[in-house]
Amino acid sequence: MRAATGTIDGIINTVSANIPIAPLLGLLKPNGKMILVGLPEKPMEIPPFALVATSKTLAGSCIGGMADTQEMIDLAAKHGVAADVEVVSADDVNAAMERLARADVRYRFVIDIGNTLKTTTV
Repeated sequence: MRAATGTIDGIINTVSANIPIAPLLGLLKPNGKMILVGLPEKPMEIPPFALVATSKTLAGSCIGGMADTQEMIDLAAKHGVAADVEVVSADDVNAAMERLARADVRYRFVIDIGNTLKTTTV
């Protein structure tokens, strides 16, 4: 992160855990923006100087509808932005929830319902 300090125009923060925000604000260029879409349980500590001194913006956004979601997917695809996810089948959801409770998750879980629901014929 040290090498990336002050180099990013914008961050979409999807984290719902309580994490320090100051290091992420430090990654932003002057006039950079961080948009929060994750909802931590506890109030966030936001150092005012990290925003004011370099005219950074911290804002929130609700999840958009289908058109907004498609626009974001298209933009990500155009610029080669991808998410790190761990795909689990619907059969493994309980195990995934247990891992969440133990904080044994590095990426977001994606449930592969399509392949789980395919029937097999004998």
